[in-house]
Amino acid sequence: MTVSEHLTEWHGLPVFDFPAAKSTAELPAAAEVAWRIAVEPYDDDPEKWTAAFARFLAAVDTTEVTALIVGQWGEAYEDSVDIVVEALTGAKDRFPALRALFIGDITFEQAEITWIEQGDITPLLAAFPGLLAFGVRGGQNLAFPAVTHQALRTLIVEAGGLGADVVRGIGASEFPELEHLDIWLGTSWYGADATVDDLEPFLTGTRLPKLQHLALRNSDIQDDVAAALAGAPVVARLHTLDLSMGTLGNEGVEALLGGQPLTHLRKLDLHHHFVGETLADRLLAELGADGVEVDLSGREAADRGREDRYTAVSE
Repeated sequence: MTVSEHLTEWHGLPVFDFPAAKSTAELPAAAEVAWRIAVEPYDDDPEKWTAAFARFLAAVDTTEVTALIVGQWGEAYEDSVDIVVEALTGAKDRFPALRALFIGDITFEQAEITWIEQGDITPLLAAFPGLLAFGVRGGQNLAFPAVTHQALRTLIVEAGGLGADVVRGIGASEFPELEHLDIWLGTSWYGADATVDDLEPFLTGTRLPKLQHLALRNSDIQDDVAAALAGAPVVARLHTLDLSMGTLGNEGVEALLGGQPLTHLRKLDLHHHFVGETLADRLLAELGADGVEVDLSGREAADRGREDRYTAVSE
């Protein structure tokens, strides 16, 4: 996923944009696509997201909808996501087959990721207990108090700066079926204030007994995260470890190389990094020999000090 392009696939289905009010586009079968509902606030005759959603409910057999995406719901830097949460939770009985929900498929041309006005999105998890995949983009005023969800397998939280309270809320949640966790921690310039201590529930994996894919990325403390993971119990049962998009440098890679074995991994994703060529070659040689796919693409200037490095996604 990137913030420069809209999702083209979600939960294994191609994305279809529910058409604007004046469109006569033929609609696909409800279960064949991931439906994206979005509005353009800059149109001469702007349509509110709730009105578009009401048209969607009237036009589509929502009992067959399995995947839903919420795009721009208004002026994303002014209008809170609360209108979306209220509309979706109010219509929860209309979506008995919903298995995947993504909130905030908004590109940087529409609103920078740190401008997206979020809120408490956990009522959506309570409203849809059958969800297998849930994603959210944007950290402004995002709230994630601890929840329990018995079915969720994939959780994605994308932010340019994620508050420690959100990280702790996710960490305190009970997700017994979760296999894929992807958290963009972000940079302190845009509100990221989580520490390695806040990541402890993910490092032990006690509440995540089925976790196989762990991404703690896009972070300006990426070296510290790597050092913590070098001895973290959860790593032994992962098939994918993702520390990409952040400020990872030689210190973080040295910690990984000096820590527990990583040869059981299928993939170690470190793309967008500040690792020197010599150390990168060593990592590729040691893990590549055991068949681990190591992504070290996107090397930035390795001689930059920590204070001069930058995450792939910030503002």
